[in-house]
Amino acid sequence: MKNNLSNIKKSKYYLDKNECIGIPTETVYGLAANAYSDKATSKIFKLKKRPQRNPLIVHYYTLKNLINDCEINNNFLKLYKKFCPGPITFILKLKKNSKISKNVTNNKNTLAVRFPKHSLTRKLLKNLKYPIAAPSANISTKISPVSKKDVKDEFGNKIKFILDGGRSRIGLESTIVSLLRKPKILRLGGIEINKINRVLKAKFKYNKNLKDTIVPGQSKLHYSPGIKIRLNIKNPKLDEAFILIKKKKISNKNYFYLTKNKNLREAGRNLYKTLRMVKKLKYKSIAIERIPTNGIGQTINDRLLRASKK
Repeated sequence: MKNNLSNIKKSKYYLDKNECIGIPTETVYGLAANAYSDKATSKIFKLKKRPQRNPLIVHYYTLKNLINDCEINNNFLKLYKKFCPGPITFILKLKKNSKISKNVTNNKNTLAVRFPKHSLTRKLLKNLKYPIAAPSANISTKISPVSKKDVKDEFGNKIKFILDGGRSRIGLESTIVSLLRKPKILRLGGIEINKINRVLKAKFKYNKNLKDTIVPGQSKLHYSPGIKIRLNIKNPKLDEAFILIKKKKISNKNYFYLTKNKNLREAGRNLYKTLRMVKKLKYKSIAIERIPTNGIGQTINDRLLRASKK
């Protein structure tokens, strides 16, 4: 990881030129562009092969930077104070005079906003005069990247620069919360629902049956390595990769372990890395043993379920 000023300057140079670059966050790497620019944001959709109807998350440095674009409410302020910067995204009402590109919002009057925690990206945002739209830096429906190498594997020389921030600490995307009226959890992510409920003193549940695409990550097939995935498996087939939650005494070349001791946070951090590794080893299918559904395990299971869709 090269944490120096020259790389921040280089990132700013390309973003100012309406180019897309790869950026690190604590969740996954993002494909970043000037959120106020139609030209820059249109390149994100083209590079990712992303449907235009699928809105983008916009990253800000602080609350002060957000005020020109969105309307703020009390529930937002409570969650912002507790979790930001961090792995949580808010759906807020867009102000009429906002400069946010219509590409970002799918022409809607709402915006998905986040305050990333990664120190390099925060330094970058501090040096910009605009927020950055940054969905995950991967081809649409594929595995999200958790390192510079992953981004390079996805796009090669199609993007000008990748800001190297080491491996993503969380390895799963942000939790998305709608704060338009009554709060709703729209995507499971790096912050568990029960922690959000404690702050808001409520009992909100995950709303997975969205009728309209207002947040990323809601397509049936998503986070996919492009290989058949079978879930909740006890006995794998001889020729398929077997992903296990906890390391066992059995040693087998087709066994891949997410953790040593069933730590779900560690499992989440290793999930995309492991799926990508299995893909590169040219396995034709993946069996995954049952993952506990408590805590961050709920997010892991959500990602695996979407990755297994045909």
